[in-house]
Amino acid sequence: MASRSDHSARSNKATGDHGEDLAAAYLEAHGFVLMDRNYRFEREEIDLIVWERDDLFEMGGALVFVEVKTRRGTGFGRPEAAVTPAKQAAIRRVAEAYLYERKLESTVCRFDVVAVLLSPSGTPQIEHFPDAFGMEG
Repeated sequence: MASRSDHSARSNKATGDHGEDLAAAYLEAHGFVLMDRNYRFEREEIDLIVWERDDLFEMGGALVFVEVKTRRGTGFGRPEAAVTPAKQAAIRRVAEAYLYERKLESTVCRFDVVAVLLSPSGTPQIEHFPDAFGMEG
């Protein structure tokens, strides 16, 4: 029989996965190209890695590392507030590994946060925070 914490962990994972699906669809609808999902390095991961085209610049765009935070309510605060300085540092480490592994060290990149607030009515609130934090802590 599954324990209460097992059920809670599965429920939180399902909520997080649903939020990532919504965030990916939102970003794709706004012109981003999904490059990778749930890229892992050691014990950390980046939820979404997308490409934002920019035809105005010679480089053509930026690689965007996206942290998705999903909540079912605001009892524990807004979703984006969970992207703490420690979480940002972990995301930076994973991004560096991704860039190194794929030989993209000179690629223009940035870090965005997408906050997903699920509602009982069924219509999620999605808020995108471009350039939420930088490569330097």
